[in-house]
Amino acid sequence: MNIDQLIASVRAAMAPKLTERKALKDKIDAVRTACAAESRDPSDDEAREVTDAAEKIRGLDAELEAQAARVTELEDEKRRDAAADRLSREVHPVATASTTARGYENQTRIGTEERTYRPDTDKRGTMFASDVVASLLGDFDARERITRHSQEERVLRGQDQFDVRAVGTGAFSGIVVPQYLVDAFAGKPRADRPLADAMRSHDLPEVGMTVNLGKLTTGTTAAEQTSENSAVSETNADDTLLTANVLTSAGSQTVSRQGSERGVGVEDTIIEDLISAQRSNLDSIILNKATVGLSAVATSIAYTDASPTAAELYPKLLAGPAAVEAAMLNAHPGDVIAVMHSRRWYWLQSQLTSTWPLFGQPGVATQTAGQNYGERYGNGFRGILPSGTPVIVDNNISTAFGTNEDEIYFVSQTESHLWEDANAPTLIRAEQTNAKTLGIDLVIYAYFAFMFDRVSHAQKISGTGLILPTF
Repeated sequence: MNIDQLIASVRAAMAPKLTERKALKDKIDAVRTACAAESRDPSDDEAREVTDAAEKIRGLDAELEAQAARVTELEDEKRRDAAADRLSREVHPVATASTTARGYENQTRIGTEERTYRPDTDKRGTMFASDVVASLLGDFDARERITRHSQEERVLRGQDQFDVRAVGTGAFSGIVVPQYLVDAFAGKPRADRPLADAMRSHDLPEVGMTVNLGKLTTGTTAAEQTSENSAVSETNADDTLLTANVLTSAGSQTVSRQGSERGVGVEDTIIEDLISAQRSNLDSIILNKATVGLSAVATSIAYTDASPTAAELYPKLLAGPAAVEAAMLNAHPGDVIAVMHSRRWYWLQSQLTSTWPLFGQPGVATQTAGQNYGERYGNGFRGILPSGTPVIVDNNISTAFGTNEDEIYFVSQTESHLWEDANAPTLIRAEQTNAKTLGIDLVIYAYFAFMFDRVSHAQKISGTGLILPTF
């Protein structure tokens, strides 16, 4: 049993204990609720039931803490092993004519081994993409390079799950796209993933189709002590487990054998576009997915006007972060961000006014309501709104709300959670499923999960005031 299987087995052993603990907690809560509803103390039987359940919970908590510590210990061991593997790859035999002559054939040298695919020798990924397809066609040299690349990724990332997860039914298993290619391919004319890149990042668990976050549903209390030696305020804290589903963002393309064997740059062009499409799709899901997407969970601040102006919109640009701050209070103060479509960002800058805010704003010049940083699309914060709220411009925001309307979002950056596969960039897999038509399938996919509502706080400006702007 390898270390990943050990970690999985310990986590699997924790699951029934967590379920049992929840059932016991529900039993205690039921007694308390009944007593509160009837304004009475618990009966002797109920008191014994609560005491027994609480004692069992304490025992379960001790076991869970020990198992959690064991998981941490195993994960630390895994990281140390990965570091040792990386170090071992820097020590490799070097034989020269002089050392061989002196009998030093097995002498080692310290150095850096060249990667199989590198930006200086394969800038656009042509060799990588061609090797993916050629390996499927039986080219053993290409397959050897792909295998060597996979081993390099395994060592450098400290992860070895991708070659387990990516096993398919085709003739060649999945491989990891080199990071420098993903960085280069992100520049295609698509909406990319500005919001996703700004969110709080977590590693996606190695197994399972859900992720969990704890949430305190009942907090402790404090109050003035009524008199000396009298009881002080006490409220039992309670928590719950929030769950987000693991989703898959994927795209595919069938390449003709003729295009692969006789075309120029066919595979790398297709892979480039698939990576770009998948990145945009992930971000679009985060924004627009029904029920759980940012648009669905945000509380609406209506802006209705047939002839909208930036001056009219101005109070709403403060109402959004004000509502977020009121919800978050002292939790992650000052980390509110705004997310809007590029057409709204440029429209705001196009507006002129003869009036200005009563209050001066941090980082904003007198007689203006915001500041443009002049950054490129997808390159972090584009500027700030009133009260210094930084702006993310994201063109995955739908422009089809109402009558060609977009929306402006305000959210806590720290409470915007995104789990992504630790093996990112996404996997690529070639399968020979279209042999009779001389076709080859290329597939890009990624696993992820997200959550905005551990603390209900997200806000959005919406309404007819955000129709297609005119310049």
